[in-house]
Amino acid sequence: MYIYDEIDQKLVEQRVAQFKGQTHRFLNGKLSEDEFRVLRLQNGLYIQRHAPMLRVAIPYGMLVSKQLRMLAYVARRWDKGYGHFSTRQNIQFNWPRLEDVPEILAKLATVQMHAIQTSGNCIRNTTTDHFAGVAPDEIINPLVWCEIIRQWSMLHPEFAFLPRKFKIAVSGALTDRAAVGVHDIGLQAIEEKGVLGFSVWVGGGLGRTPIVGKLIKPFVAWHDLLTYLQATLRVYNLHGRRDNKYKARIKILVKDLTPEVFANQVDEQWQLIKDGPDKVTEEYVEYVSNRFEWPKYDLTLSENENDVIVKSTENPKFERWLRTNVHGHKVKGYASVTVSLKASGIPPGDITADQMDALADMSDKYGFGELRVSHEQNLILADARRNSLYSLWLELDMLNLATPNIGLITNIISCPGGDYCSLANAVSIPVAAAIQQRFDDLDFVYEIGELDLNLSGCVNACGHHHVGHIGILGVDKAGEEWYQITIGGRQNGASSSQGAIPALIRGGGAAIGRVIGPSFAREQIPDVIYRLIQTYLRLRDSDAERFIDVVERLGIEPFKHDVYSDPLLAKSTVSMAVLDA
Repeated sequence: MYIYDEIDQKLVEQRVAQFKGQTHRFLNGKLSEDEFRVLRLQNGLYIQRHAPMLRVAIPYGMLVSKQLRMLAYVARRWDKGYGHFSTRQNIQFNWPRLEDVPEILAKLATVQMHAIQTSGNCIRNTTTDHFAGVAPDEIINPLVWCEIIRQWSMLHPEFAFLPRKFKIAVSGALTDRAAVGVHDIGLQAIEEKGVLGFSVWVGGGLGRTPIVGKLIKPFVAWHDLLTYLQATLRVYNLHGRRDNKYKARIKILVKDLTPEVFANQVDEQWQLIKDGPDKVTEEYVEYVSNRFEWPKYDLTLSENENDVIVKSTENPKFERWLRTNVHGHKVKGYASVTVSLKASGIPPGDITADQMDALADMSDKYGFGELRVSHEQNLILADARRNSLYSLWLELDMLNLATPNIGLITNIISCPGGDYCSLANAVSIPVAAAIQQRFDDLDFVYEIGELDLNLSGCVNACGHHHVGHIGILGVDKAGEEWYQITIGGRQNGASSSQGAIPALIRGGGAAIGRVIGPSFAREQIPDVIYRLIQTYLRLRDSDAERFIDVVERLGIEPFKHDVYSDPLLAKSTVSMAVLDA
């Protein structure tokens, strides 16, 4: 965990005091709704369907046990006893009262947490690999660089009112687990002639116009990173559209200018500032690194896993969990463990206050009190001792947090949808629950193998449906909820188990799924997904060939044919074909 210095703490506390005054003025009628909107948004406060929603920042997805306990406290005292982890590695509370939000933020500040820039047209939370700092395939530890970007971007006066929201992701590993190709700026660590630097991808994003980012700079040396980011944002700030929010993202600007022209304009700006005050020094990198409390690993831990092997032989449930939820670690004797927040019948990403408290205790007991939030809306115990995995599993299982489904079809990514969000066209949570119920047979789920299923309730794509191997999008047709299906999306060029891929492919390995045809009614969706899976199982060459591999080999036509030739599925889509046309 990064430990605040005096400046960090003072900044957060002053921000809390400012927002407290702003909220009181609004409640007393001294600020209009329009005047208050921009202030609440840059403090993470939305007005949702039923109540305000507070989005709390978890910088680069890193938590420590005392912070998780504080989130549990907030959930109990000011919410309805639970929180929701998002794909941006943050947490959202759906039921706080507006008048209580300043007190919530003040409480969060005592454990170095805040909600600054979790919304609004500014630079949002910089995200990274959820195994950052512990992954065996890391080139660099990206946590330090995410913190450097956080300090540079937080309340930066030049970029406080951008044309639209702005998202940055950093990957420090050989396998991109940060989805850098679908961010406004994606940074992939790379070494060139012994010098550490980053490949820079710009103009990626999902939402109404999904686009994979373009490589505009194959290599930027580490000491030039912030000045190059500043030059990129200056070009965007100068030319990005402010007259139409649907065309305001940097992806539209890059597309309209062409990547080549955009890159040239960034280089022109960069030449003016590259040796300026934002040039990163070795002393600054060392200072930031030293502000982290890094785990003190026991290097004498034995790699002998006889007990784990025996227990897995005796207990198939434990063996399955080991296979899907336990991951490699850079230090022998340790493992990273994914805590699944995708148990059947539970909204994806939701966690109760009691579960938060128990997980905080387990992170202290079995590791170093560190946790991570994944883009898949799960939690990671970053440093679990391998010789304690069975005991850890038993405790997780008792809490319904040991579902062995990571990387499988029931590990669904989903936004809150129409049950909460005022922007949503359709509900998401009931659809996710119906799919989980339909695929509740673990033997069948394991037969299907690796598959990403993502679900969004509207075109804003908070559930990242575009990059799911199977994507589901809720749409409004004549005042009714319908669901559009895409297949063939992916967030990177390789699965986490496939090892290294060429440096210039990593960030560009993302792909946008293709729509298979007319939309479906809500009750049809589990059957549609089942039909897609049956087609995949029939067409795959071997058990090792994934769903996404078959789609890429054969295209969408075989899947489309099988779905729409099914009489039960085709019947209800006839009228929708007319609407979709």
